[in-house]
Amino acid sequence: MQIISVINYKGGVGKTTVTANLAGELAFREKKVLLLDMDAQASLTFSFVTPDYWKEKLEEEKTIKNWFDRITDGTDAGPLSDLVIRPSKVNTFLSQKGSSGVVDIVSSHLGLINVDLELAILLGGANMTQVKKNYIKVHGKLRTAIQDVVATNDYDVVLIDCPPNFNIVTKNALIASDKILIPAKPDYLSTLGIDYLCKNVRTLVSDFNEYALDSDTNEIKPNLLGVVFTMIQIYRGRPIAAQRQYIAQTRRLAERFEVLVMENNFRENKSIFADAPQNGMPVVLNAYSNNTHTDVVAEIKKFVDEFSGITGI
Repeated sequence: MQIISVINYKGGVGKTTVTANLAGELAFREKKVLLLDMDAQASLTFSFVTPDYWKEKLEEEKTIKNWFDRITDGTDAGPLSDLVIRPSKVNTFLSQKGSSGVVDIVSSHLGLINVDLELAILLGGANMTQVKKNYIKVHGKLRTAIQDVVATNDYDVVLIDCPPNFNIVTKNALIASDKILIPAKPDYLSTLGIDYLCKNVRTLVSDFNEYALDSDTNEIKPNLLGVVFTMIQIYRGRPIAAQRQYIAQTRRLAERFEVLVMENNFRENKSIFADAPQNGMPVVLNAYSNNTHTDVVAEIKKFVDEFSGITGI
């Protein structure tokens, strides 16, 4: 079992598209997948459940925000398993296709953006020893909770859709993770963020492990799995010239941080990818409607082949 965070500092890079389609294809391949939507925009949540269902069934008590709220209130946060739902449409499809795989999800909440300030209050202390203990306690909460839910539900993989920032909620996700996947558009702002992300992850790991030495907490070792390019514009079977420039630039940057740039990517197709959340199904599981759709699905499957080969999932 592996826990993988999907993150980029830049929003709008197709992070949720990558996460949803990776989950759908892995489940089709008989894997048991748990999704955690940690982004306040809740795009991953609304890729599998309707806003009406979320408002009626989940908003008040069954989101990751509710779990963090209980932490800041000083009450028992309870197990993550209490928040897990199994979206009916995608899982009915998987069952009908004869797959034993499942996609479960812990949904997000638009109010999650305010949780960080409340968590920050818990980081103080009367002395450095207490500060270190509080740091480990606050930043390591999700790590422990995921380990507990995995132990009781036998998931093959946990995918965490992170917000495009480096706040305490994001740090909880990264500290809980075995690997980090970075979706990026081949443009200036998206690739620039990779440099900062790699540096900040290394600082986070160093700080957490230094504080962990003074407690009974195990060290963390999240690996930077790689960069997957999204929103690729194809011309004559390959990315357009402007995008090839940034892809090459990212490969040079990735070598410096010993990060893989994946060979397979996600092409840009606003109509196909934009319609998918309304249907509650990832593109990779939708019926082929035309040759372009077929090509898009084939490319996603190749990406998942590469991902599985690297991770062993």
